Amino acid sequence: MPRSNEAKRAVVLLDTREHSPDHERATQLKLAEGLAGLLGCPYVEPARPATAADRFYYLATQTLIDPQRYVPLGIRSEQDLFGGLVGQPYMATKAISHPRLADGIFPPGWTDDFARLASSALLKGYSVFSKEDAREAARLLLAEGALRVKPVRASAGRGQHVIERLDELEPLLCAMDEQELLTWGLVLEENLVNVETLSVGQVRVAGIICSYYGTQQLTQDHQGSEVYGGSNLLVVRGDYQALLQLPLEDHLRLAITQALTYEEAAQRWLPGFIASRRNYDIARGTDARGHLRSGVLEQSWRPGGASTAELLALQAFANDAALQRVRASSHEVFGQPDLPTDAILFYQGQDSELGQFSKFAQIREHGHSE
Repeated sequence: MPRSNEAKRAVVLLDTREHSPDHERATQLKLAEGLAGLLGCPYVEPARPATAADRFYYLATQTLIDPQRYVPLGIRSEQDLFGGLVGQPYMATKAISHPRLADGIFPPGWTDDFARLASSALLKGYSVFSKEDAREAARLLLAEGALRVKPVRASAGRGQHVIERLDELEPLLCAMDEQELLTWGLVLEENLVNVETLSVGQVRVAGIICSYYGTQQLTQDHQGSEVYGGSNLLVVRGDYQALLQLPLEDHLRLAITQALTYEEAAQRWLPGFIASRRNYDIARGTDARGHLRSGVLEQSWRPGGASTAELLALQAFANDAALQRVRASSHEVFGQPDLPTDAILFYQGQDSELGQFSKFAQIREHGHSE
């Protein structure tokens, strides 16, 4: 990755959401401070609206939408932000992960070519943008077994429902806003059981590229629901090819290859797409016929649950030029845990939405060059 010819004057948090939970705001601030250290500049909170002349580097809390909107801020390439930028709202969600129905409604900017190119990396499913299309997609998928209904703007597995009959879909559709559905979409996907969720990703900051694979863990929230609980990553210095050069089990090699296929489709068919933070969730599980299946569930081109571990890995590579591999992990825990002695704490407290909650990350060195 070529370095920017212009050094950044400061790192700025670019929060585009209407509301940020306490724990996310605290984590983002610590991530921004860490990125500032890597870039050799301060973290600041501007007193006035930013312009391109400020030469800021942005930590974007969400995938940004519409490249022209962010040119005035100086965001033109992946060297200007930690996160990603796409052309249309649906491109920022898991709605890009499946084809539409042959006669299905689609939003501005939609292309059938993405799913065609990425087909070998996808599970069976449809992206729909109307309630009528959702009913037809459900009818087709239910002929082969249970399906999972996935609101595309939810995270950490929340809001998803597994249905086995068509009439179970109606209460879910009744709760959905038609305009929201048309803008953002809805995913209906074959349901897998005995699922292991793998993470494959890459981050590019301050001239450092590191790539990783890993597994996700689940934890119980205060309501007893299973939600995302963190990621365990093996991170290498270099691009995806450096990752593929490792001795890998077949299912890991397949997951990395599927993430690459998915990303190549995005780069080719999503106009305006840039990303310095790329993360792909790949599900490996059993379908209704008892067959083992693997496919990309969704992308994350924004800071995510694994970003605390990604930051620690970037810092380790920046501090040791001979370091080639590290193991890094992120952790999200409900309640009041005893933290490991080597934990780097990103948040601990009484979150206004989640209750007592802790987020921390850990790292250990794994390998140096000869």
